[in-house]
Amino acid sequence: MNSRAKKYETPPKLYFLMLLTFLATAPGIYLGLTDGHVSPEVGTLLFGLAIFGAAFILCWAAEAAQIDISESLAVAILALLAVLPEYAVDFVFTWNAAHDPEQAHFAIANMTGANRLLVGLGWPAVLLIYIVAKKRKEIVMDRSQRVEIFYLAMATIYSFTIPLKGSLTLIDTVILVTLFALYTRRVAQMETVEPEMVGPVKIIANMKDGPRRLVTVLFFLWAGAAIFFVAEPFAHSMVEMGHAFGINEFLLVQWLAPIASESPEFIVAATWAVRGAAGSALKALISSKVNQWTLLVGTIPLVFSISSGAVRVFPLDDLQQHELLLTAAQSLFGVAVLVNLNLRRSEGILLATLFCAQLIVAQIRLEVMLIYLVLAAVYLVIQRHHLIPAMRTGLGLKE
Repeated sequence: MNSRAKKYETPPKLYFLMLLTFLATAPGIYLGLTDGHVSPEVGTLLFGLAIFGAAFILCWAAEAAQIDISESLAVAILALLAVLPEYAVDFVFTWNAAHDPEQAHFAIANMTGANRLLVGLGWPAVLLIYIVAKKRKEIVMDRSQRVEIFYLAMATIYSFTIPLKGSLTLIDTVILVTLFALYTRRVAQMETVEPEMVGPVKIIANMKDGPRRLVTVLFFLWAGAAIFFVAEPFAHSMVEMGHAFGINEFLLVQWLAPIASESPEFIVAATWAVRGAAGSALKALISSKVNQWTLLVGTIPLVFSISSGAVRVFPLDDLQQHELLLTAAQSLFGVAVLVNLNLRRSEGILLATLFCAQLIVAQIRLEVMLIYLVLAAVYLVIQRHHLIPAMRTGLGLKE
C-alpha cells in the first residue's frame, strides 16, 4: 500500500513521546557498551528502562513496516529482535559450557524457562489484558495465523526427539535452522495490508516511501542494538538481586533471568492487547516461541562446537531431558488449544494454572507433563477438522 493512502494528525505530544522513549534507552545502552559498573538495584532500573523503551520502539517499527511488508513478516522480525536478550544470555551459558560443564545446566534451564513463560504466562496475560480492556471473552485469531501455529507444531514435534536421544547435535542445527528459514520464507509471502496507526508511529507513516523505510529500518536497528547490549547486564543485575534475597541459582537462571530477557516481547504484546489488537499480540508471542524452538535451540550445538574448537555433541543429562520433555509437552498443548484460532478464558486459566503448578511444586513436573500430553491429545481429537486447513495454510497451499 502506498504511504500516502492515509495521513494522520501528529500533535507535538507525539514527537515529545518519541524523543522521551529514545532518551530512556540511552543510559542503559551507554552502560552496556562501556561495561559500566553500578549496583544491582540501579542496574536493574536503568537496564530495565532501556528494554522498556526499546520494546516501544520495536512496536512502532513493526507497525510502520506493515505498510510495505506483511504483518506476519513484520511481527516475525519484531519477535526475533525482541528475544535477542534470550539469545544473548543463552549463548553466554552455552559458550562457557564448553569449558565448564556445569554451565550446560544453565543454558538448558534458561531456554526451557523462557519457552514455558511464553506459553504459560504470556498467552494468558494477553488474554486477560484483552478481556479487561475490551470486555471480550476470547481472542479470535485471523486465518493467516495458521502459519505460525503450523510451524510451531512442526518445531514442537521435532523437539520431542531431542531429549529422547539425549543430546543436541549439528544435525539438529541443520534441521531446526532450516525450519526457521522455511517459516520466514512463508511469512514473507503473506499479504500486505496497512494497519490503522496509533501513537507516535503516525509520524513515520506520514513520511514518503524512501524516508519512511529508512526510518523504519533505523528504528529496528536501534531497538535491536539496545536490547542486545542491555540484555546480559540486565539479566546479571536481576540475578545479583535474587542472590541478595537468597534465591536458588538454578531457579534464578530458569525463571528470573528469562523474565528479564523476555520483557521486551511481553511489553509489545501487552501494548497491542490494550489497544484491542489481541490477535497481533498473540501472533508476536507465538512467533517468538517459533524462533526460540527453532533458531535458539538449533544454534546451541553450533555455539558449543565453536567454543570448543571442534565438532562436539551438546550432552543432556536426566534433568535437562525432563525439562525439555515438559517444555515440549506444554508446547504441544498450546498448539492444540490454538489450532481452532480461538483462545478462550477457560483455556487461558488452564495454561496459567498448569504453569504455576509446576513452577511452585517442582516435584510434580512429570505429572504436569503427562496432563499436558493427555489434554493435547483430547483437544487434537476434538478439533481434528482444523488440522488440515492449518497445514495447508502453513505450506502455502490452497484450502
